[in-house]
Amino acid sequence: TLTYDTLRFSDTPDFPETAEPVWILGKKYSALTEKEELLNDVTSRLWFTYRRNFPAIGGTGPTSDTGWGCMLRCGQMIFAQALICRHIGREWRWDKKGATGEYLRILTAFLDKKDSYYSIHQIAQMGVGEGKYIGQWYGPNTVAQVLSCDSGPLCNGYAGAPDSHRLWKPLVLLIPLRLGLSEINEAYIETLKVFLLLYIYFIEKQNLMLTSGFARKAFSAESSRNTQTLSAVVYYCLFQHCFMLPQSLGVIGGRPNSAHYFIGYVGDELIYLDPHTTQPAVEPSDGTYIQDDSFHCQHPPCRMHVSEIDPSIAVGFICNSEEDFDDWCQHIRKVSTTLSSKT
Repeated sequence: TLTYDTLRFSDTPDFPETAEPVWILGKKYSALTEKEELLNDVTSRLWFTYRRNFPAIGGTGPTSDTGWGCMLRCGQMIFAQALICRHIGREWRWDKKGATGEYLRILTAFLDKKDSYYSIHQIAQMGVGEGKYIGQWYGPNTVAQVLSCDSGPLCNGYAGAPDSHRLWKPLVLLIPLRLGLSEINEAYIETLKVFLLLYIYFIEKQNLMLTSGFARKAFSAESSRNTQTLSAVVYYCLFQHCFMLPQSLGVIGGRPNSAHYFIGYVGDELIYLDPHTTQPAVEPSDGTYIQDDSFHCQHPPCRMHVSEIDPSIAVGFICNSEEDFDDWCQHIRKVSTTLSSKT
């Protein structure tokens, strides 16, 4: 199945004025008092979309990825975020004056040409080794496998890194998951309801300021027998924790045969960058300068209800140091221990 240009900015509503916390890749914002900072954070993420008129992949292959490259573009986005966190830091924000320094080096690595480390040319060619022909639609699992083979030199340490970082190679975790099935066996409904009660207990005990209202819907008279509602609640519980962790790189997935890069959530909605618009391929104008406006989405971010997402996803995290990794493990153990101790 091919998915063509479906992104329409005119159909994207402005960001909601809500008192609920907004989480973007490990950072919490208030939409009421920090909306400008929130949108600046979203705009600063590298946004890779369909492109046209780039050099033919493999010399004789396609010159555009429209219709088949959306998951590859999402893979580029989550990997670019890892490189930004590694080399210029999570707090970095995009300057519209132009690409310079480490940011320029990172962006150049994703340009649509065969000699760029993480170009669609390289990823598509690597996909052949995973049983995917060039021009075929990829799932998040395949993209995660391909990126693990194509980490390249930009993921390694660099000369300016502190001594403590040189002893630790940065760790990027891309974890493919299948979060259940399209339907849940009725035999598991009561077990899921127990899990959700424990989840709400965990929220309130830890004062995490999460929205437990969506989880509570599972216990209404109508939805206690609705497997689709329960499935959506399970997704939401897991997504909340992914986006709260400081090591978060986001999630790649989406609707069936339509990939998105999820970077956060608010209320019952996931926030994402959408690759489904075709732009001309970009070439450095003088060998070094890159017009980078088209690599940043300067519109309100897209949102979808958590129940709309396909269960096949890949979750990303980065640990720049051993301390980062230990902290990540501690977060994961804390959630696991809290839930398991109540069962």
